[in-house]
Amino acid sequence: MSTVDSTTLYSSGSATSASSSASSSADLTSDFNTFLTLLSVQLQNQNPLDPMDANEFTSQLVQYAEVEQQIETNSNLEGISSTLAALSVSTALSYVGSEVTVSGETAPLADDGIDWIYDLEGEADSVTLTIYDQDENEIWSADGDTEEGLHSFTWDGTNSDGEPVDEGNYTLEVKAYDSDGEEIEAGIAFTSTVSAVDTSDGDVTLELEGLMRVSVDSLQRIKS
Repeated sequence: MSTVDSTTLYSSGSATSASSSASSSADLTSDFNTFLTLLSVQLQNQNPLDPMDANEFTSQLVQYAEVEQQIETNSNLEGISSTLAALSVSTALSYVGSEVTVSGETAPLADDGIDWIYDLEGEADSVTLTIYDQDENEIWSADGDTEEGLHSFTWDGTNSDGEPVDEGNYTLEVKAYDSDGEEIEAGIAFTSTVSAVDTSDGDVTLELEGLMRVSVDSLQRIKS
């Protein structure tokens, strides 16, 4: 995983976009100039006694207009794309240092543990909270709150024996059942702090606690 500061991030993204745009525009402009050259030569060298058919000439003029319009449209789209990319990066950079609530079961373990939130869709008779490590080994389990709605709890980063676990990402599983033994759906989210913005894979993602990346779309709440 690679992260960059705001200056490098913006410059790198802009350079890549500009290079791609310049290449595409150059190719299209070259085709356009070739078309004009061929049309001019054809008009200059046509037989005066047998001039170019009007319909054919009109057809070529239409092609000329279409090529010109394509170049202009391509240029406008590239400008819009560059602007949107810059806005996306700028927005993401403003999140650095902020506390965010992210939808998902897997969260990074910080020094003060992990703050999870789960939302029960109905009243439960029993709720079991289980935490797994990155190798899907169960390391901690306890009963949870059973009322319908939002519940939050902080896991302190220790296993069921009270021993501290290693740094990494951990996954919460919520199993809730009503009095008839039917399973109740539970949405899960967690809170963390944005430490950096990452663009190494071509997308703008947020790095949490230096351990995991999430998309901006997964954010549910942002606290400066």
